Amino acid sequence: MENTKQNIKRMQWENDPLYRLIRTIKNVMDRYYLDPLIGLLFPTAGDIFSSAMTLPFLTVSLFKIRSIPLTLAIIYNMLVDMMLGIIPFWIGDILDIFSRSYVKNYRLIVGFVEGDKEVIQEVNRKAVVTAVGILVLCVIIYWVAKLAIYLTTTLWEWISGLF
Repeated sequence: MENTKQNIKRMQWENDPLYRLIRTIKNVMDRYYLDPLIGLLFPTAGDIFSSAMTLPFLTVSLFKIRSIPLTLAIIYNMLVDMMLGIIPFWIGDILDIFSRSYVKNYRLIVGFVEGDKEVIQEVNRKAVVTAVGILVLCVIIYWVAKLAIYLTTTLWEWISGLF
């Protein structure tokens, strides 16, 4: 009986356009490595675009599933992805290949929808730590961005001074 209810819920969920959108984003951004490629080709714009691609995941977690701890976990994963992406000189883009934040976020959402007790307990248990982690990541991102701007400016001045 419980399996039948879960199967019906899964079928309804899989027909939802927002679910199909986050599945497509996950595949394109992480499985086909569009996320690091965009970051490599368009350094700052790529990170902004990558962050914007997390909005459907946030919409699902906040308005469909209605879970604040899940939303915090998705924001945390997005900020980790952003922090890696802004590390200069292609280092961040290489690290971004291994981060796979969209796959992580998708797994968390599917775990909540399918009632996976382990995923739900893990996310709920780590909610406070995740909130603190978000604050810490914001500070780190600020300083990494400042460092990236400084290094880029210094390198540009050094290169232009050669000519």
